[in-house]
Amino acid sequence: MDFFNLVTVDEGRTKMLQVFKDYNFGTEEISLINSTNRILSASIISKENVPEFNRSTVDGYAIKSSDSHGASESMPTFLSLMGEVKMGENAETRISSGEATYVPTGGMIPAGADAVIMIENVEKLDDSTLLIYKPLSYGENIILKGDDIKEGEKIIDKGKRLTPQDIGVLASLGLQSIKVYKKPRFFIISTGDEIVDIDVEPALGKIRDINSYSLFSLIQNLGGEVVGRTIVQDNFGLLRDCVDKALDISDIVLISGGSSVGTRDYTSKVIDSFNGKGVFVHGVSIKPGKPTIIGEGKGKAIFGLPGHPVSSIIIFKVFVEHFINKLIDIKENQNKTTAIMDFNFPSSPGRETYQMVKIIEREGKTYATPVFGKSGMISLLSKSDGYIIIEPQEEGIYKGEERDIYLL
Repeated sequence: MDFFNLVTVDEGRTKMLQVFKDYNFGTEEISLINSTNRILSASIISKENVPEFNRSTVDGYAIKSSDSHGASESMPTFLSLMGEVKMGENAETRISSGEATYVPTGGMIPAGADAVIMIENVEKLDDSTLLIYKPLSYGENIILKGDDIKEGEKIIDKGKRLTPQDIGVLASLGLQSIKVYKKPRFFIISTGDEIVDIDVEPALGKIRDINSYSLFSLIQNLGGEVVGRTIVQDNFGLLRDCVDKALDISDIVLISGGSSVGTRDYTSKVIDSFNGKGVFVHGVSIKPGKPTIIGEGKGKAIFGLPGHPVSSIIIFKVFVEHFINKLIDIKENQNKTTAIMDFNFPSSPGRETYQMVKIIEREGKTYATPVFGKSGMISLLSKSDGYIIIEPQEEGIYKGEERDIYLL
């Protein structure tokens, strides 16, 4: 395959999804309490009403709303007190016209009642007489049976990443376990004779492994699982053995570094050495991240990411996140915001450009200012809040225009 036969981002994504269109991460059933941030593999349909009975939203008295019509501070309505409903117990009494029963917040509404008047708007004349000083409408201060969730209603769609709020809803339905997609399994390989792990004091000419730690965190945020992480020297045999083992225990192999045209960059050769599709993308019209590799080995996806930290993160978000989201059909809003550009910035003709930015609040408005630096500069990561995308056909961006900011 020719090096750097560049494809656009859309072309690379299309090829990637076509090659792996039948790939299946599988599903599993897990306990509800362990399901936060997991992806639903089947939509949730309620088998019951929530609430199962009419409930009061205030401390007050259950009445027929028609009995309160015309009530005021100067001319209250008199009702007969008929006891009370205790929290957590069935309301066995029935309210008739001219009667009232005390109900606590969350308590069951007695049959015949259709509203609850707050205790602030009543006065007990004696143990058997209640004065009402305010008119009520039908259903006021009541949650009716099924108001929250109706039996047969779709509650959460397949592909939804579960939030703590979702967990609460599912608990209200009594679901002890749910079906979710298995976590995509990743193996991270950092390549290069110059790379050492962070617990090693680097000799002159060596650098600490940064990318595998950034990628590990990105994978966790994505809902994936890292099943292995290692550093491999620039050696074809060592890299192939490592990739071979990684493919057996993971869904996706990430190779950081070794994607350019250098004579010792073995990533593409290793991928092509496995029976299968091999490398089908080697070079993308994107800045940064041009020397990106995407391939297949043993039916698994292999990504050759640039060695520069910023480029590596951008390519992960552009391709790897897109790959996972599409195969699992994850339904969630993209993590982005908008801001006013406070600078002019030219484009790179023919290339989709990703410019790192910092978000600044000023005079009640949100602005974005560029964070400049080469893609190998580590400080770009901590100084940036996100990035803007400049399309290949654009001349650049202009000060004062509003743009989408994709948050890191």
